[in-house]
Amino acid sequence: MAALGLAVLVAVPAASGQSLYDRKSQVDSRISALRGKISGAKEKEGVLSTQIVNASQDIGSLEGDIGSLSSRLEGLEAELARLRDRLAALQRRYEYQTHHLNRLRKEQALAQRQLDLRLVRLYEGGESDAVALLLQVRSLSDLIDQVDFMNEIGKQDQRIAATLRRLKLEMRAARKQTGAIKGEVEATTAVVADRAAEAREAQAQLIAQQQALAAARDEKRSLLAGVREERHEAEEDIDAMLAASASLASQIQSATSSAPSTSGSSGSSGSSAGGDSTPSSSGFIWPVSGTLTSGFGPRWGRMHEGIDIAAPAGTPIHAAAAGRVIIAGYMGGYGNLTVIDHGGGITTAYAHQSAIWVSGGSVAQGQSIGAVGTTGSSTGNHLHFEVRINGSPVNPLSYL
Repeated sequence: MAALGLAVLVAVPAASGQSLYDRKSQVDSRISALRGKISGAKEKEGVLSTQIVNASQDIGSLEGDIGSLSSRLEGLEAELARLRDRLAALQRRYEYQTHHLNRLRKEQALAQRQLDLRLVRLYEGGESDAVALLLQVRSLSDLIDQVDFMNEIGKQDQRIAATLRRLKLEMRAARKQTGAIKGEVEATTAVVADRAAEAREAQAQLIAQQQALAAARDEKRSLLAGVREERHEAEEDIDAMLAASASLASQIQSATSSAPSTSGSSGSSGSSAGGDSTPSSSGFIWPVSGTLTSGFGPRWGRMHEGIDIAAPAGTPIHAAAAGRVIIAGYMGGYGNLTVIDHGGGITTAYAHQSAIWVSGGSVAQGQSIGAVGTTGSSTGNHLHFEVRINGSPVNPLSYL
């Protein structure tokens, strides 16, 4: 589409009301705009590429942090599982000791009741039991045996009761110790559980940050792809524009070479020279008396196709050499513009004028053609002066 539009632009004949210089100026302006767009796109690509690299580095760093945290979390989870297993075992042990202690209490109570009952029977039987015992024995030896037997039963009952008391005390101490250990393990388990929960939360936050960075990186990659596509389109456009500019330059060359040479001193009288009125080795004089503020060449990301000479508003502008006025009027960023054809493919341009004093025809070297101003794309009173060879800009300082 860009190439087709440019082909139409180049193919429009001068009879359409627009001169070759007008069309060439429009094409060159478009080229400058495209160069600025390409430069801006490249700068944006650089920024986006840097942001993508930084995001990738941050994601990699977060991956390392997440890995370290995951390893730590695995250790905490393993320790937590071990503590919970130990806590479960202690709980089972505590329950067994409680059950066993309750059983011992019952056995002790039962043995105590049996011992108490035997003592009661002995107390209640009194001498009758002793008499019955004496009547049952047949000899002194039997009597001794019976007494020893009764004493042994009493001692055994006492031993059983004492053993039960001892076991109960030991079991109570064991249960108390188990309870204390269980409490310590419960406290440790709670601490480890809290640490594991904090680690899980930190891990979740890092993963969320990583996902957000990845999403932002993907968005920037998409933007970068769009900017690159825009730049490629602009580069295609500028290629077409350069071809159009070259074509127009060729047409300008044909137009100027076919025109009669007007070099010399012909023109209206009463002209006045400004600045150094002595022609240079190229035959040109300075067009205005002022201060050179900007030279020819790249400026602000685009080509500055002339030089800027600052001077007060209204300062007379003089023809750098004799020639024929081919443009005299307002033209976009140039503002009020005068273009003079000097023959041999050489033209000069005078832009940003506050007033144009010629409308066409021949002018003499040094003739006043306008006044310094700030029309068009200008930030202050000055003369933008160009020299073109066959339509292509060259450094004016080589001719002054």
